[in-house]
Amino acid sequence: MLSEFELISRFFTRAPRSGGALRLGVGDDCALLAAPAAEILAVSTDMLVEGRHFFAGAEPEALGHKALAVNLSDLAAMGARPLGFSLALALPAANEDWLEKFSRGLFALADLHQMDLIGGDTTRGPLNLCITIFGSVPESAALRRTGAKAGDEIWVSGTLGDARLALEALQGKLTLTAYQLSIAAQRLHRPTPRIALGLALRGIASAAIDVSDGLLGDLGHVLDASGTGAVIQADALPLGAALRTQSKTMQNEFALNGGDDYELCFTAPVHQHAAVLAAGLTADVALTCIGHIRAEAGLHITDASGQPLAISSHSFDHFARP
Repeated sequence: MLSEFELISRFFTRAPRSGGALRLGVGDDCALLAAPAAEILAVSTDMLVEGRHFFAGAEPEALGHKALAVNLSDLAAMGARPLGFSLALALPAANEDWLEKFSRGLFALADLHQMDLIGGDTTRGPLNLCITIFGSVPESAALRRTGAKAGDEIWVSGTLGDARLALEALQGKLTLTAYQLSIAAQRLHRPTPRIALGLALRGIASAAIDVSDGLLGDLGHVLDASGTGAVIQADALPLGAALRTQSKTMQNEFALNGGDDYELCFTAPVHQHAAVLAAGLTADVALTCIGHIRAEAGLHITDASGQPLAISSHSFDHFARP
């Protein structure tokens, strides 16, 4: 049986990458991390709990990817560049096969974004993954939730709804073909953090947020912070490939209120329309304009002809009553 320190040494200790922000990593009382000159730190923490955020017995390599991806998505929403991350890990047992696969998925994504694991903690307990991520951004370039203005266009990256579709299928609430489930499950288990897009939107977007708990709920946070309202055209929503095969009612519900998309929703002035499209090309991700910001409070959803649709917002809330 592995000891705690053998576990850390074998699966989570690597030499700092050359030229990276890490000066001292795993193995001391604190890590030493250097922020680039003239930039401020962007810090975020996300926790994934077995049975709440992922199924018991989830594939460990995909779980390692997702644990880091959801944190990287927060950096993307701020226009921040990744520097490093810490990992707090509670394990029911030190299963070497599980740890090898989990760390493989974790470090594959970390290497893709040129960042180091800088430290953390391990303990015995119900499976629980908690990552704190560190990035940097020039203070004047940080994307925030407070900048949306009346007349701004509302944009979303990638596609929406397939993660919710996969979750409902895996919970036995609906039936998909094996092919549909494989497409949708990829979005649920291996989301793509839009770091390159966040960087490309510096100086272009007026406000931004990542879509983790559902588009309507997350956009609502931007509206609350900015003191504005919005109109969303449901027919403009970019639907996931598997969701496009479902009913119109399901398409609207899952695209607007589904969680785990980890796309960026952002606003930008109309005169930045071409610059937004160019940012999408730079980041190699499709961008769709889905509506506009208005001065009056409230979030309204319409069809292509402008007629209102009765779709309520009920984004995910850990403490909401069932």
